[in-house]
Amino acid sequence: MVQHSTGPLAGLLVADFSRILAGPYATMLLADLGAQVIKVESPGGDDTRTWMPPTRDGVSTYYLGINRNKRSIALDLKKPDDLAAAQELSRRADVLIENFRPGGLARFGLDYDSVAASNEKIVYASISGFGTGAGRDYPGYDLMVQAISGLMSLTGDPDGSPYRAGISVFDVMAGLHASIGILAALHHRGETGKGQHVEVNLLSSALSGLVNHSSGYVAGGTVPFRMGNAHPSLFPYEPLPTADGELIVIAGNDGQFRKLCQVLDLPGLPDDPRFGRNQDRTANREELRPLLVERLAKRTKDEWFRDLLAAGVPCAPINTIDGGVALAEELGLDPVVAVGDVPGVRNPITFSDTPARYELPPPGLDEHGEEIRAWLKS
Repeated sequence: MVQHSTGPLAGLLVADFSRILAGPYATMLLADLGAQVIKVESPGGDDTRTWMPPTRDGVSTYYLGINRNKRSIALDLKKPDDLAAAQELSRRADVLIENFRPGGLARFGLDYDSVAASNEKIVYASISGFGTGAGRDYPGYDLMVQAISGLMSLTGDPDGSPYRAGISVFDVMAGLHASIGILAALHHRGETGKGQHVEVNLLSSALSGLVNHSSGYVAGGTVPFRMGNAHPSLFPYEPLPTADGELIVIAGNDGQFRKLCQVLDLPGLPDDPRFGRNQDRTANREELRPLLVERLAKRTKDEWFRDLLAAGVPCAPINTIDGGVALAEELGLDPVVAVGDVPGVRNPITFSDTPARYELPPPGLDEHGEEIRAWLKS
């Protein structure tokens, strides 16, 4: 089976033994960039096929959102013929990605050591929840990691309950880390001819992704706490009320604060010793906030958005998803692409010479099984 595709990863064959979110998101990104991705599913299919609502034509939009540009084959690894097909695919692949529990593929001869024995060029990527050591048997669900990592302790009202993020943020982050690892290993293979094992786990991705908060603890000994929409190190950096609703207002540096005060007609504040520097504003936020709110209450959020942005002050309305897509369209970012008759969100990376491709809609279960089986036997 030969795929004539374009893109910077054209010519690479990816055997995708992953399911749910982190792995499929990573392989969709690779597929968008030209890699030929064969999605190996159990006869029951990827779990996200059943995660609904919402749906499009009876198909889960969760599944549709992370599986374009792939071909699907359903294999029951307990059946000799299907197992032989899976092993042959692993021998031909440039990249294999899986998110079984650590060691779960060893009994099928599809673990890294077994695959590398017959395919030394393989870049084999494993995604787990908590690594291959003492946490190897922990189920790898994003919500667990949001709780265990500390993210939920940072999310929500200071006097309320912890909240999860609105998306499976660490699944997405781990998928991105896996993609980076795969590309780095492919570069190394280009230099040496040798593949290697790339391992990513959600907890490590989470601790890395908590950036200033995890650094605040490991480097500064500070355990952060929930502050609602406030920022521990910047002020203003949060929603503030206007005449008709809240507006995100940001002063990321002293110059932006001075511009904010000019637009709000509060010229004396930047020279007030309580507010002149960011650390002063942060320490005295309870004194500064009502001064800003008093001025913001005199106009609507859209009026302030227009004038503050024109003055170079970062600010934003709080949209629902439809508003975010609409603004991206207004800004010419073309956020929606049609793949067949299935709309999806455009790959966020642009290239001057090798653009992303949008050729195959998310496959039905085993949609390409007959074609792939014939190719593996040839």
